[in-house]
Amino acid sequence: MAENIIKTKTFSFALRIVKLSQFLNQEKKEYVLSKQLLRSGTGIGALVREAEQAESKLDFIHKLAIAQKEANESDYWLELLFQSDYLSQNQFQSLKTDIVEINKILASIIISTKQKIGKK
Repeated sequence: MAENIIKTKTFSFALRIVKLSQFLNQEKKEYVLSKQLLRSGTGIGALVREAEQAESKLDFIHKLAIAQKEANESDYWLELLFQSDYLSQNQFQSLKTDIVEINKILASIIISTKQKIGKK
């Protein structure tokens, strides 16, 4: 059975976000922004998992579209944490690379699924 790339990448990203949240809480004493990032960053993978059990192709697309919104929100929180000096350049760039890749994969899956069902 082939590896499910988006499932793997979103779980890995969520794990990184959990660890980052712990770091921000313990080392930087930052609680508000990190909690927002924790919610959106872990929500992406949860929605991908939900999409696996979608009731229809349209439901599948809908769940992945919400996952994409969570990814965009996570990107926002990462940028804000970086610009407010809670994240180093290296921390930010590594996570930014991941979230951009996840967004591209989600977009590709959504587009290809829409094409398969003839919806534009």
